[in-house]
Amino acid sequence: MHPLRFGLKASGQAISIEDLRAVWRIADEGGFDHLWDFDHLASIGPAGPDRPIFEGWALQAAMAEATSRVRIGCLVTGNTYRHPVVLAKLAVTVDHLSGGRLELGIGAAWAEIEHQMYGIEGLDHRVGRLSESLQIMKSLFTQERTSFEGRYYHLTDAIANPKPVQKPHPPVWIGAQGETTLRLTARHADVWNISGGDPAFVQEVSAKFDQACAAVGRSPDEVRRSLQFDWDGKEKNQLIELSGKLLELRVTEQVIYVRGEQPVRQAERVAEVLPELRRLQPVAS
Repeated sequence: MHPLRFGLKASGQAISIEDLRAVWRIADEGGFDHLWDFDHLASIGPAGPDRPIFEGWALQAAMAEATSRVRIGCLVTGNTYRHPVVLAKLAVTVDHLSGGRLELGIGAAWAEIEHQMYGIEGLDHRVGRLSESLQIMKSLFTQERTSFEGRYYHLTDAIANPKPVQKPHPPVWIGAQGETTLRLTARHADVWNISGGDPAFVQEVSAKFDQACAAVGRSPDEVRRSLQFDWDGKEKNQLIELSGKLLELRVTEQVIYVRGEQPVRQAERVAEVLPELRRLQPVAS
């Protein structure tokens, strides 16, 4: 079984730059394995789209410079927001800035209001676009020239230099739970990011993912499983118990989402509990 790793996530939504920097410092100095933001152009959630929000890849570049050890990424990049060549160039740049610490998180995108407000195309064919983007980016990362003739994207002898620090490319995390995207994830991902849910949901969708892996001829054990979840910072035993349940379900990449009015204090509390979380042991498969 894959080793158990822990991350912190601060979205960049309704949070100050000062608080973001403080969370990044806690993640880097506190022994976390990875550090995350998210990728939206307008704020999400019940409070509506009007709240302040920072751009996800610009934040990752800042994270690369503000940290020295922790791995960094985005859970997850909305594929429709950028052409795959632009996204590949961003990824390579952040991989170099961080000295090879990038985890490349990506998903098909889902927020209708963003696509409507900004006139972004592709939401109605988002899975097909994601499939083509993944093929293009992997080729740009590894090949001297890339030609691609797809339904949505077209490249002719495309050059993409430099190549990533990590070979053949940064680990690819794909967020998915639908049947079509699960199969896409089974084909392309190093890590499957389970899009929300309690342990019962995780168990249900994991069975579907195992079937998707079988359908594409890949062992489910090759793909690490991740999940992000909230903790209110109060009862540490609740966090430890949830983490243990997720580990039993083979979720070895666990990301605690810090948000609300005191994200820095939340991050500090998670850091305090981290040594006890580290004592949890994967069950041999």
